[in-house]
Amino acid sequence: MPAPISLTPPASAPASARRATWAFMLEHPAHWLALGFGSGLSPVAPGTAGTLWAWAVFLLLQPWLSTAQMGGLIALSIPIGWWACTVTARHLRVDDPGCIVWDEVVAMWLVLWLCMPMDWKGQLLAFALFRLFDAAKPQPVRWADQHFKGNGWRGGWGILWDDLVAAFCTLLVLAVARALGWL
Repeated sequence: MPAPISLTPPASAPASARRATWAFMLEHPAHWLALGFGSGLSPVAPGTAGTLWAWAVFLLLQPWLSTAQMGGLIALSIPIGWWACTVTARHLRVDDPGCIVWDEVVAMWLVLWLCMPMDWKGQLLAFALFRLFDAAKPQPVRWADQHFKGNGWRGGWGILWDDLVAAFCTLLVLAVARALGWL
C-alpha cells in the first residue's frame, strides 16, 4: 500500500525568509540594535546607510564621552551586537541579511575611535576605505566572510567578524597614509 501523501512540508524543510520592516524591528530589542535603529531598513545600500549612521552617532557622542568611555562602548557593542545579530538573523531566517548593519556600526566606530582626531577629509577617506573593504571583500576580508558563515552563534559572530577585519584593513591603509604624510 503506498504511503499517504502529506500536504505539509517535512520538519527539516527550511522556512522561508522573512522581510525586515519597521514592524519587524519593533518586535524585539535585538532587531533595533542589529538593524542600526532603522538605518538597515534603507531600500538602497543598507550597509552604507548603517555606516553613515555610525559615523553621525560617533560624532554626536564624541563630545560627551572620553576616549576610554568610547572604547568601553565599542567593547560592549561587540558581544551585545553578536547576540543581536544572531537573534535577528534567526528571526529573519537568513544567515547574513543585508539589513543587519550593527556589524558596520561597530567596525566604523572602531576605525574612528582609533584614528581621531581627523579632519572631515580624513574621516571621509576612512568611511570610503571601510565601505570598499566591506563591499568588495578583498582578502583577508573574503576569508573572514566565508570562514564563519552559518546560523546560530557562529553565524552571528560571522556577521561581525568580516566587518572587523575590514576595519583592520582600513586602519592599516590609514596608518600607511599617515606614515607617508598623506594625512
